[in-house]
Amino acid sequence: MENAPAIDGAALRAARVRAGLTQHELAREVGVAGGERVSMWERGEARPRSPRLLHAVARALGVPVTTLLRAPEGGPSLRWLRLVAGLSVDEVAQAAHLSAATLKRWESQGCRRLPSRTTLDSVASALGVGADEVRSALRLR
Repeated sequence: MENAPAIDGAALRAARVRAGLTQHELAREVGVAGGERVSMWERGEARPRSPRLLHAVARALGVPVTTLLRAPEGGPSLRWLRLVAGLSVDEVAQAAHLSAATLKRWESQGCRRLPSRTTLDSVASALGVGADEVRSALRLR
């Protein structure tokens, strides 16, 4: 499981430059300490860990979140979809009527069997994607 979606450093830098912001200005805009953090994101040495921070960066630059991300090999995981949607585990679990523990297990280990269509639809609705995307992202084991 990836820790967080991989940032496309070149796309982040290009969007920052287009927005007319320095690394320090972007850092201040999104509430992180110093431009060093932004520099590390641009060099691929670190990445925004929370969905809220990732979305704050995209908003500050005026671009969709997916513009700043590398597409994951093998297609998006459930965690990738959740982070792109800007939601925490608890938010998705509550919206989809699942336990947070179940969602965390699906994100880290995949599923032994496919959840019901109703559950797939609930998770998809919470994430703002189609049920087929969720099905593909679940990584059956």
